[in-house]
Amino acid sequence: MILLCGLPGSGKTTLAKRLANEVPAVRLCPDEWLADLGVDLFDEPARDRLEQRLWEHAQELLERGRSAILEYGFWGRAERDEKRAAARALGVPVELHYLAVPFDELCRRLEARGKKGGPGTAPVGRALLKEYAQLFQAPDEVELSLFDPPPAKRRG
Repeated sequence: MILLCGLPGSGKTTLAKRLANEVPAVRLCPDEWLADLGVDLFDEPARDRLEQRLWEHAQELLERGRSAILEYGFWGRAERDEKRAAARALGVPVELHYLAVPFDELCRRLEARGKKGGPGTAPVGRALLKEYAQLFQAPDEVELSLFDPPPAKRRG
């Protein structure tokens, strides 16, 4: 199982698409699902229900020997710990890919993405990103060491 951790604009979807082909793995992106279903990307109750259902689906895939990529952002340590423990209980290795991108670069990417538009993209301005950054709990080296490294064929 692969968890992608980072703020909006950090490159989670870009990395997930690449990894989905390399691993191979099933990519589960709540933003894309919400957009495809015509649900407001900022509807938190709908997002919570969808993420729970996608998590159940990911566990089914893992139980059947398939790999899954979760593009939730994983802003909180508790959520990352929960997913790691559950996957390990299934006997599955768990990778965490933390995409640390400077704030101004995130703003630049989000502005460009907003102009381009497209499915599964939500407008995130500087003020909202600043709020998000204050909520985000970046993984430290100790936490990162709790996850499995990617196989040698996919490193660096």
